[in-house]
Amino acid sequence: MWPIVYDFGLIRIFGFEFHLAIYSYGLMLVVAFYTCYALLFKEMERLKYDQNLASDIVTSAALGGIIGSKIYYLIENFDRVIVDPFGMIFSGSGLVFLGGLMGGTIGVTIVLRKNRLPWFQFADIIAPLLIIGYSIGRIGCFLVGDDYGLPTKSIFGMSFKFGAPPTTYESIAFNYPWLDISNFNPGDIITVYPTQIIESIIGFGIFIFLWKKREKIVTQGSLFFTYLIIAGMERFFIEFIRLNPKYIWIVTDVIGFSGAQVISLIMIIIGIYMLTNPPQNSETKVAT
Repeated sequence: MWPIVYDFGLIRIFGFEFHLAIYSYGLMLVVAFYTCYALLFKEMERLKYDQNLASDIVTSAALGGIIGSKIYYLIENFDRVIVDPFGMIFSGSGLVFLGGLMGGTIGVTIVLRKNRLPWFQFADIIAPLLIIGYSIGRIGCFLVGDDYGLPTKSIFGMSFKFGAPPTTYESIAFNYPWLDISNFNPGDIITVYPTQIIESIIGFGIFIFLWKKREKIVTQGSLFFTYLIIAGMERFFIEFIRLNPKYIWIVTDVIGFSGAQVISLIMIIIGIYMLTNPPQNSETKVAT
């Protein structure tokens, strides 16, 4: 773990004093932002669009994503919002990707409509960028020690002694009271599945797959809907070893779905439906 890349300590400017540090998660978000921008800039050049669109699209996606992820986080933790609304709304936590995907989609759609650009074509352009941004962001989660998986004593387990929250017995028992940690003892440093790295590796693989397919699109929108299916499947299955609480129980106390899994299923269903029933209009036809 490497939560802080560099700590500048206390900084005093014009009588104001504040603590300045470069945090690994924030750094990875910046890396993700500029990686997506560079790739999109390259695509705008290849497709002979105004390259200034790259900054407009990435910026609107980032702003929409932050707002959407925060709203999703507040809804998912509504019980905590009631107790401390100000603290929850203005806290630094709450960057939930699935909420960000919805908010980012709205933000990009606004830019596309403003510039009268074809939505399906640009959805295909952006699809690989979504997953590469997600993968880089997951590296940030790993460095911080956040968003890890269920406790395990397998060879795949890792501990995050200084994580957010730490994987100590007492911390896990307090923050995740629904978990069964009877296999561990008080005072133990619990090992968990490093789902951040697992997701990052899978995400990079999905990115390579989508990036190679981007020049072989037959029907516009198909690459984006393929992304919905594959990314939805990845998140759906990884949730079984993540710590997110289950809300919808299929078999009581045995098989349940988290909120992320429900949204992932919706992504998969939309993707499959749109691939098998593509819109019949001029926007979805690739020029030959």
